[in-house]
Amino acid sequence: MSNRHLAFWPDSQPQHLTVPQTNLFYNVEVSATRFPDKPYILFYDTPITYAEFKDEAERIAGYLEQVCKVKKGDRVLLYMQNSPQFVLAYYGILRANAVVVPVNPMNLTNELRHYVKDTGATAAIVAQDIFAQMSPLLDEGLDHILVAAYSDYLKHPTDLKLPDFVSAPRQQLSGTGVTLWSDMLSRNLRPGPLTAGPDDLCVMPYTSGTTGHPKGCMHTHRGTMASIVASMQWFNTHQDSVSLAVLPFFHVTGMQGSMSGPLYHGSTIVVLPRWDREVVAECIQRYKIATLQLISTMVVDLLANPKIAEYDLSSLRGIRGGGAAMPEAVAQKLKDILGVPYVEGYGMSETIAATHINPADRPKKQCLGIPIYGVDARVVDPSDLHELAPGEIGEIIVNAPNVMQGYWNNPQATKEAFVEIGGKRFLRTGDLATTDEDGYFFMVDRLKRMINASGFKVWPAEVETLLYQHPAIQEACIIAARDPKRGETVKAVIVLREPYRGKVSAEEIVAWARANMAAYKTPRIVQFVDALPKSSTGKLQWRELQEREKQTGDTHAI
Repeated sequence: MSNRHLAFWPDSQPQHLTVPQTNLFYNVEVSATRFPDKPYILFYDTPITYAEFKDEAERIAGYLEQVCKVKKGDRVLLYMQNSPQFVLAYYGILRANAVVVPVNPMNLTNELRHYVKDTGATAAIVAQDIFAQMSPLLDEGLDHILVAAYSDYLKHPTDLKLPDFVSAPRQQLSGTGVTLWSDMLSRNLRPGPLTAGPDDLCVMPYTSGTTGHPKGCMHTHRGTMASIVASMQWFNTHQDSVSLAVLPFFHVTGMQGSMSGPLYHGSTIVVLPRWDREVVAECIQRYKIATLQLISTMVVDLLANPKIAEYDLSSLRGIRGGGAAMPEAVAQKLKDILGVPYVEGYGMSETIAATHINPADRPKKQCLGIPIYGVDARVVDPSDLHELAPGEIGEIIVNAPNVMQGYWNNPQATKEAFVEIGGKRFLRTGDLATTDEDGYFFMVDRLKRMINASGFKVWPAEVETLLYQHPAIQEACIIAARDPKRGETVKAVIVLREPYRGKVSAEEIVAWARANMAAYKTPRIVQFVDALPKSSTGKLQWRELQEREKQTGDTHAI
């Protein structure tokens, strides 16, 4: 491992990080004891204090234990957008000594079915606007669905623009196994002892790779805590910080940096379920927000607001993020207009957020940053795993306290994801990168087939698996196409079954896909071909199609 990056280590930071040996819910107990009357969450001008948060999270845990019969180590699905209920449910599940399985709210029934089957979950906590997607699974493994209405937490008047799904009144949904959030809280049930320890499972975000179904990344309380404390300490966060939480909580970046990190310190988060540049600017001004976590497309939109100069945004100290590289021109415009840097980092679902972050005082543009506390990161030759010199392109491998234990219920995938070097266990990230002479890491390409559409990670094999459910599709291959707005977008190269050729249009395929998978995964471009390229063994040559796409660059999206 090279230590060149230590010359650029922040002067304010020790190189070692001591991680608390507690479960995550203990952070709730500490902050509620220290700051009982202080708002943890501000949701469209409605505050939720730390004392209120602890009380409601315990009531959720009591209901899960006593009514839903959730036991220690059981998995519970959490399927909703950023909201007070997401955070309360997350910590209520942990208080019940169970494991949180955060699910992208854009996923539809076909996709949710895999989560239920793979995790063995019998309980799910969902938002009422997407309840219809989860409800069919009450007959397929789920015994209980707790349904939340976002409007239940609009307790104070607000002049902020409300999305329709947030302002929608509570629906009186009912049925076997269906319980309204409000009814759950009114039972006022209390949980048994908190027994989950630092090495018990805590949260299991799902990710995909070269197989057709997403895989659960098993994270312990200890590893998740290491990630939380590291990111907060790196940016010198303290209990009087106010931050904006608009990156999705189901994804590890928002979950750790915008939700759990501030809770650890006892600071305040302004929660927004949906990006709206004017609401964001108003909230920064109103609540004197100091830090934002945003992806590059959000920064572009924020700066494109013609009214941005009308807001007092002087409280901002920095914007940080990752997921997709920030174009240099946009980073410079951010510095020119708002006077703040954009500090990029790098992490994965498998590392429950960052393993690399740029030093705040010495960031480099379009750069992943340097390995943070306790992280041994190397760029190696993918074929023989020897470490490469600066400037050479290879695969990033990481050994870190926040690396997952493995993939849930999938020992083969776990075996393939790790390699042992010098007695240390390294995660193979599948990302191709290079380092410079200073030890900073720069992304080059992906060894895996992932498509990065506006920061959303799309896994071609998963989309292909879903497309094969269409009766007209004989074969399908998903590749990335260039897109001026999204960076990359999803393209489907399809061979139709003989009876459907000339009778099914690209528009029909796209419409079907939109009805059967999350919008960000849906192919925007469909190309019909007579045959897909294959190797002598019959293996689909997706790289050949990807190379052709790079040469031709057809960007006509539907």
